[in-house]
Amino acid sequence: MDESRGLRGSVRTRDGWAVRHAIVTVTDLAGNQVAREQTGEDGVLNAGPLPAGTYTVIVTAMGYQPVASTLIVHSSGAADIGTLVLARAGGTELPPPGPWTIDPAHSNVGAVAQHLGLSSVRGRFAAFEGRVEIAEPVERSRVTARIEAASIDTGNKMRDDHLRSADFLNADVHPVVEYEGDGLTATGPDRWTVHGRLTLNGITQPVDLDMTYLGSGSDPWGGVRAAFRATAELRRADFGIRYNQLLEAGIAMVGESLKVELEIQAVQGAELPQA
Repeated sequence: MDESRGLRGSVRTRDGWAVRHAIVTVTDLAGNQVAREQTGEDGVLNAGPLPAGTYTVIVTAMGYQPVASTLIVHSSGAADIGTLVLARAGGTELPPPGPWTIDPAHSNVGAVAQHLGLSSVRGRFAAFEGRVEIAEPVERSRVTARIEAASIDTGNKMRDDHLRSADFLNADVHPVVEYEGDGLTATGPDRWTVHGRLTLNGITQPVDLDMTYLGSGSDPWGGVRAAFRATAELRRADFGIRYNQLLEAGIAMVGESLKVELEIQAVQGAELPQA
C-alpha cells in the first residue's frame, strides 16, 4: 500500500496511552457510512484511500466516551485524522492494559485502630507483594496481594508481639493475609470501587476498596509507574478477632473497627526491575 495515500491517524487517552482496537467510522454528509476501520495494538490507524470529499469521523472504544471530528479527503485519497483523544467513560484515565507489579519499597500498607476510645494507633506491614492486572475493559481488572502478618509494626515491640498472637493476627497459624480483587466500578470522576475478598486469620470475607488513581509516569530507572490510594473499613469480629479486654471503667482497649490505608506504586510489567 502506498503510505502517502489512505486514511491515517492515531487514537490516545488523555494521558497519552494508545487506545487499542478503537473503531473509526467514516460517514458522508448525508450520514451514510463509507468506511469502518480499527486501530492496531499501538493505537495507530492505517487504512486505504477514500473518495475526495468532506466526511465525519466517529471514534468509539469500549470504556471510553466517543469523539467526532470533520475529515477532508483530498483528490489523492489521502487523509489524516491526526491524534484523537478519548476520555474514559465515567472516570479518570487508568494505566494501559497489562500487568503492573507493586513496588513494596515505594508503597505502604497500613492500618489504624482506635485505642481506649480516645486516640488512634497506627501500624504498617513491612513485608508484602502484589500485582495489578489492568484489563480491557478496565472494569474487569484484577488485583492480588500477599502480606506477611508477622511483619506488623506499630513502633512498640510489646504491642506488636501481642498483635501477632492468637488474640489478633494469629501469625503463627495464619502467616499470610491475602486479598483478591476481581472487578472495578466507577464511583466518581476520580474514584473507583475495587470488589474483592480478604483472607485474614484464616477467614475469607468480601471487602471492597475505595480507590483513587493518582496518575502515572516515567521513573528514573527507565520504567513506568502508576500510583493508587485506597482505603477500607473492617470489623474485627468478621474475621474471628474478638479480643476486647475492658478497663474497669468499661472502656474497650481496642475498637471494634479497623481502617486499612494503602499507598501503592506499581511498576509496569510482570516483575520488578533489578536494582
